[in-house]
This record gives sequence, C-alpha cells and structure tokens, in this order.
Amino acid sequence: MKQLERSGAVALAVLFLTGLSTLAPAAADDITVTSWGGAYSMSQREAYYKPYTAETGITVLEDEWNADVSQIRVQVETGNYKWHVIDVETDHVIAGCDEGVLEEIDYEKLGGRERFLPGAAHDCGVATITWATVYAYDGDVYPETGAHPQSMADFFDTERFPGKRAMWKTPKINLEFALIADGVPAVEVYELLSTEDGLDRAFAKLATIKDHIIWWDAGAQAPQLLADGEVIMTTAYNGRIYNANVKEGRNFVIVWDGQAIDFDFWVIPMGHPEADKGMDFIVFASRPEIQSQQSRYISYGPTTYEALEKINPEILPDLPTAHENMKNAFSVDALWWADRREELTERFHVWLAQ
Repeated sequence: MKQLERSGAVALAVLFLTGLSTLAPAAADDITVTSWGGAYSMSQREAYYKPYTAETGITVLEDEWNADVSQIRVQVETGNYKWHVIDVETDHVIAGCDEGVLEEIDYEKLGGRERFLPGAAHDCGVATITWATVYAYDGDVYPETGAHPQSMADFFDTERFPGKRAMWKTPKINLEFALIADGVPAVEVYELLSTEDGLDRAFAKLATIKDHIIWWDAGAQAPQLLADGEVIMTTAYNGRIYNANVKEGRNFVIVWDGQAIDFDFWVIPMGHPEADKGMDFIVFASRPEIQSQQSRYISYGPTTYEALEKINPEILPDLPTAHENMKNAFSVDALWWADRREELTERFHVWLAQ
C-alpha cells in the first residue's frame, strides 16, 4: 500500500498506546502490531485496533518498520520478539516464508482460503488490503472541460502535456507502466518483460521521459511534489492521493488506466511464544464486518468477498477493485520480481547514471 500510505524508510520506530506515546514493552494484556505509519496506520487504528481493544480488553501497541526483512530475522534468531503481527508487502511475505522466519497461517481459524480474493491467502500471510500504484494529476491544472490526461500513454506524452513527472525510483512498476504506455495490454506485461526484447522496449520507453522525471523514494513525496507544483503528474499509491484530497482539500485526479494492484499481508514472526495471540488478532481483523471498515478511512479495498459486499457504495469508486477501475489493470507479479529484482535494479541504476 504499500509504502502504501506508508513512510517507507522509518529511521526510528515510535510506539503508540491507543494514540499516546509509550516506551513500555508489551504486557500480558498487550499486543504489538507493526505497520507503516501515517494515514495508513491511522486507518488501521480506527478500523482494527480500537475495536479489538473494546472487544477483548487487549491494548494494541503500534510500531513502524522500514521494510527490511532482517528486522524480522533478528527477532527470530535471538528470540527477542518485539512484534506480534506485522503488516508487510507481497515481496516480504514471499521472502520471509522462503527463509523460514514467518509462521504458517492456520486457515481453518479463518474459515478457509476460499473466503479470500485470488492471491490474498498466502501460506505465511493473510492479505489485509488491496492497494494500487497509479498516476495522478492536479484537476485544477487540467480540468475535465479541457485536455487532460486519461491514459498511461498520456503520462509519457511530453508534447501534449509538457512538464516534469514524478516516479518511484525503482524499476518495479515503472517497467510495467512503460510497456502499457507503449501499447501493451496490462495483462500481457510480464509475458513481454520475460524477454530481452521486452525489457529493452520498456527501458527505451522510459528513456523518452527520462529528462522529465523527478524521482521519489518515499510515498509521502509523490503528492507533495504535485501539491508544490514541482511536477504536473506523478505515480503514487492510490491511498496517498485519496488522503491528499480528503484531508488536505486537494483536487488530484487518479488515472486508473494501467493501475498496478497489490496486497499487504498480516504476518507473525516464526517461533513467537505468543503466536496464538497474533493469530487471534488476525482472525478478528479478517472478519468481514471489521475488515470492511478500513475503507472508511483510506481508499484501500478489503481482501475477502464478504467484506467487499459490505463496502459503502459511495466509497467503492475510489477503490482499486471497483469495476470501472479494473478495465486495464494488472496484479503485480511478486514471484516474477523476486527472481529478477537484483538484476533489474542494477540495470536500472546503470541506466539512471547514463
């Protein structure tokens, strides 16, 4: 989300006790849930943590992490556990499961895998949200009554829409976006990227706007660059754009064409002496009447069919999984990237330096 309404790299974790700072370790009636901070953590606090405490009497302590699996690994290796449950991205659940630092999920307690959307029930993680990387522009700069960006191709069209663009400083998603802008249907991007010709084509398309790009590293930077007028459009996590509109009164418009859909997952560190406690929280958070509430606070979608049915129809158009937003979408292939991330990241940074 990813990141997703997330601070990305957090240098110092900050704990909260129902909204108040605390440095006390988790007690018998406490549970520590680690996430990404910002508006995303706020949405979890309202949708999950407060109701969980109200129902169980167990206080939820909040922490933030910097998306480095080594933070989980060191807890497992030393037996010094700080976190009961962690909100992670798809890459993390795959890597952590392969490495053996995450507990396997007991889906019998969750009512079976079939309750979840395709890809949302991993052996070592239970998906908590669907989120998307999209691009957005300022509706005050490009009103609907005039020429305005409507497709991924428009993001790359510097003649019709001159000016700086902002993009996440990574090959992931950008290569997919480049091919879509070059006319490849979203559902076919990984088939083409699996060939050398496809990779060359994607990098060549990126090169057409290379001199027009300002790169961002943390999710908060994308809407800020747009708000400051430093760029005319930016790729971003859809929740960041939604939050800027709702909380800051912006008029940013999301272009859903070519959106990249992904999940975040709840996971539990392997060998945690209170793993059952973590699993109980995940079961609670996966109940449809609970999971459906998070979309009230941020525009990320639920991951179970029952929760989808409980979404407020007024909120649905802002979610990645809304029917109208899915017409040319693709699901991020985490396994594909797990096999190629190191190689393509090296190639990407060489390309940047050229």
